[in-house]
Amino acid sequence: MAGFVHVALVEYEASYCKVLKSNRPEWNVICADVHDFDGRPYCGVDLLAGGVPCPPFSVAGKQLGAADERDLFPQAIRLIKEIKPRAVMLENVRGFLDPSFSEYRASILESIEQLGYSTQIKLLNASDYGVPQLRPRVVIVGIRSDQMGTFFYPKENPGSAPAVGTVLYDLMAANGWEKAKVWAKQANTIAPTIVGGSKKHGGPDLGPTRARKAWEALGVDGRGVANEAPSFGFNGMPRLTPRMLARLQGFPDTWIFGKGKTETCRMIGNAFPIPVAQAVGLKIKECLEYGSIIG
Repeated sequence: MAGFVHVALVEYEASYCKVLKSNRPEWNVICADVHDFDGRPYCGVDLLAGGVPCPPFSVAGKQLGAADERDLFPQAIRLIKEIKPRAVMLENVRGFLDPSFSEYRASILESIEQLGYSTQIKLLNASDYGVPQLRPRVVIVGIRSDQMGTFFYPKENPGSAPAVGTVLYDLMAANGWEKAKVWAKQANTIAPTIVGGSKKHGGPDLGPTRARKAWEALGVDGRGVANEAPSFGFNGMPRLTPRMLARLQGFPDTWIFGKGKTETCRMIGNAFPIPVAQAVGLKIKECLEYGSIIG
């Protein structure tokens, strides 16, 4: 959506690879462990982008950082060295900025800089880019030193995100629920962070007790995820469907996730909000194009 053409996408989960291919058959989806992926055939691409697994730094986990076997920052640095992209974009959870990770964080940025990149790091709030959700994410951007353009993070626009009720009204009313308009009026703020869980923890629900209370304030039952929208005569608090969650994450309604509800919710909840990725991607593209125009 930012104007880049994918030459390779690396994904470990076979079912996720299938979802990617079903949505974009033309994509070169490489279903493999990133530890086994050789980046050298892709040397010189414009952008290397990735979401490093968040459990090592998430407050919901043990925050083991570099000691966590799921930490893939070393692999990201290896790929930067092999691929030598013009630009790098890496994202992670807010916990990556915790003081306890200051030394590790500095070493990551220094490693990227030693490979010939100028780096920037910033916490971006998804709601500042039109996403109806409280979802702060750390975004690291590196621009190769031989590029003439300068990267600037996209400008924040606080208050631009529509309310949950506005975004989901049509989906909530799809099966004729006569109280959908009243519900939408009550759901007049942005959503709390949508969680994806993991294979070890988390089913198709909207998170722990604290998160469920936030959903309850929006008139949403967060104890589970529904297969379909409420029908005529429904009483009580409705549950969101996977499609509703996907829309809150910025996915287009045309994107399909497969049949398994638990797996679908995991994919949606662990995704980087599409409008934020697009906004950052457009600024990276602008930076790279500047160098091309001047050159």
